[in-house]
Amino acid sequence: MKTRLFFIPTLFLAFSTTAQNGNTSSIDTVRGIQNIEGVVVKGLRAKDAPNNTTVSKSALNAKNFGQDMPTLLEFTPSVVTTSDAGAGIGYSGLRIRGVDASRINVTINGVPVNDPESHDVYWVNMPDLVGSIENIQIQRGVGSSTNGAAAFGASVNIKTNDLNLQPSARIDLSAGSFGTLRGTLQASTGLLNKRFSLDARLSEIRSDGYLDRATSDLRSLALTATYLSRKSIWKAVVLNGAERTYQAWYGTPESRYRSDEQGMLDYAARNGLSEAETQNLLSSGRTYNYYTYANQVDNYNQDNYQLHFIHRFTPQLDLNLAAHYTHGRGYFEEFRNQDDLSDYGLSPVVLGTDSIMSTDLIRRRWLDNHFIGVVYGLNYQWRPNFKFTLGGAANRYTGLHFGEVIWAEFASNSEIYDRYYDNDAEKSELSTYLKSNYTKNGWDLQLDLQYRGIAYSFLGVDDVSGVLTDVTQNIQFHFFNPKMAFSKMIGANKLFGSIGIANREPVRRDFRESTPQNRPLPERMYDAELAYRMAYKRWTAQANLYLMYYQDQLVLTGQINDVGGYTRTNVDQSYRAGLELDFAYQLNEQWRLQGATTLSQNKILNFVEYVDVYLDEAPYYTQVQIEHGTTDLAFSPNFIHTLGLQFQPTRSLSLALQSKYVSRQYLDNTSNVARSLDPFTFTNFICNYKIKQNFAKEMEIGLMVNNLLNALYANNGYTFSYQYGGQTTTENFYYPQAGRHFLLKMNIQF
Repeated sequence: MKTRLFFIPTLFLAFSTTAQNGNTSSIDTVRGIQNIEGVVVKGLRAKDAPNNTTVSKSALNAKNFGQDMPTLLEFTPSVVTTSDAGAGIGYSGLRIRGVDASRINVTINGVPVNDPESHDVYWVNMPDLVGSIENIQIQRGVGSSTNGAAAFGASVNIKTNDLNLQPSARIDLSAGSFGTLRGTLQASTGLLNKRFSLDARLSEIRSDGYLDRATSDLRSLALTATYLSRKSIWKAVVLNGAERTYQAWYGTPESRYRSDEQGMLDYAARNGLSEAETQNLLSSGRTYNYYTYANQVDNYNQDNYQLHFIHRFTPQLDLNLAAHYTHGRGYFEEFRNQDDLSDYGLSPVVLGTDSIMSTDLIRRRWLDNHFIGVVYGLNYQWRPNFKFTLGGAANRYTGLHFGEVIWAEFASNSEIYDRYYDNDAEKSELSTYLKSNYTKNGWDLQLDLQYRGIAYSFLGVDDVSGVLTDVTQNIQFHFFNPKMAFSKMIGANKLFGSIGIANREPVRRDFRESTPQNRPLPERMYDAELAYRMAYKRWTAQANLYLMYYQDQLVLTGQINDVGGYTRTNVDQSYRAGLELDFAYQLNEQWRLQGATTLSQNKILNFVEYVDVYLDEAPYYTQVQIEHGTTDLAFSPNFIHTLGLQFQPTRSLSLALQSKYVSRQYLDNTSNVARSLDPFTFTNFICNYKIKQNFAKEMEIGLMVNNLLNALYANNGYTFSYQYGGQTTTENFYYPQAGRHFLLKMNIQF
């Protein structure tokens, strides 16, 4: 069961200085706002360095045809994206340097987005978020101290739109393959009386998805009010996000993915598929979706409120303070075939002399989450070349997890909406950090010290192997995360280096499905980066060497713990080491070539796999250990390469061709090619054209052709193995991506 935290609203602050002579111009206002916002952003983000990538608003808008945020970032260095529905709308995700979403720290204007329990980010809950974004900074590695869960490979720091000084309105419309439709309406009052502004955005995105029935119905609403005084800014934003997606989580069995008919029949027999389920498997092709129940949906709503206050005390001292509250609630509904009544606390149904022990049923698994807190930052310029930032956060999370049976063929002693489990959790977090920055003779030295304390209370051993145990557990963590960095300008070039330590607590499932006796340890990462950036008249290039060494990294080994859960296990030593190369070359005024390459090794030392063994007699079940030695970390390609060519023959027309290659990724940590994703390459084409006309400020039409060369590939999957009768069976599942498909858009700005 997933736990998620939505962010859609952001209450962010800007700053304006009103001149005493009453002659303040719009330019003065803009400069004042940019000045103070720059101080705040610098306090939250790492300084410009070769292991950081900043994606601008214009770059995002050029490729924004309504797809999810991960898809818009897929051509940034070291990034691999996923899409359950196969076309970039619905459940999408990203990995950076092979690091999964739960280890990537995401903030929006300094407010944490990662779910406090699972640490995941569910981008599907933030539809059309790019319409509210000014820029995004991706920090690879430990990154600068920020709020929320520790960055265990990368940080994604999102800054929302700057203040609009002039009244405006904008309409964005998109349509394309798989019944995709998108409509966005934005409007702004501009700055009224040099004090107040109001902005609004309304978005709706619908898609049938590439996979069968993998529909998405996504909606969001944003309202932003900003008030400027002489030395302060107040900004309040309320955003509502709603998503209803048909589930495509199950994946496609390997035999179906590879069109192996006999393999499909064998799979159906091994897994007890009904005749209808077998026919669905045989007849669906690459768009196969296991789920056929009409209302097999994920349905979630989120309201997010933030209030930011920024105040300039003196030219040397600024304060930014933000209060935030997120309320997310919803469920996913699923049909269950012949579940045991006892799993739901229900008595057998007696019909004559027969006792019914199992039943078809429909259940909903609910979340009702509340996340509230305060984040702050105090910036002090002690001397012209010496400044400090003192910041931190205090957050409180309450997660209500419960399940309901809404229909059953044999209802036994149940009532509709009876809860068959009720699992609540509370988590409190207190963090503080001190950053200092010293510059002299071209050197820039940075020191970043962070303390993070966590108190977590939860119901343990919940619904593991059909056992519901009402045992409340409590645990506390205290982490110290130091970081140091330096940079040196050498002419127009830049040398950069950093070292840092990050500590991270296990996630909800690690705790919930374990006991205090076998509870996993926190993870620790040591990160070192060394980079060099070169800049010349027509080209720029940079190279970054990195080493991320882990102690007690949590990975799946197949081992079952003492309560029957397949939980993650600490591995003593593992690492990610690599070289990131990034370049851009301006051939002339019309042509531009750019690309990025990541070469890496991602290893676990002394990996031990645990495989289930089923027996014909008591004890009927056991596990065997297989020692693999040094193996590759799952979902961590050794080679990622992107190449893009841009052509702008006129100021109105721009064309872009982008290609990406991702090498083999293993589905588990055994380095077994039979359990892996094949290498893949895909190419996208984008055309944007601005139409000259008189009725609007700007009008643009665009065409995007995704997967131009119609490559057949999968970018995500999972696997499990077991032994029976002396033979090992491995079940691989994949998430196929759509072949060639297109999107059209039209933007009108007034």
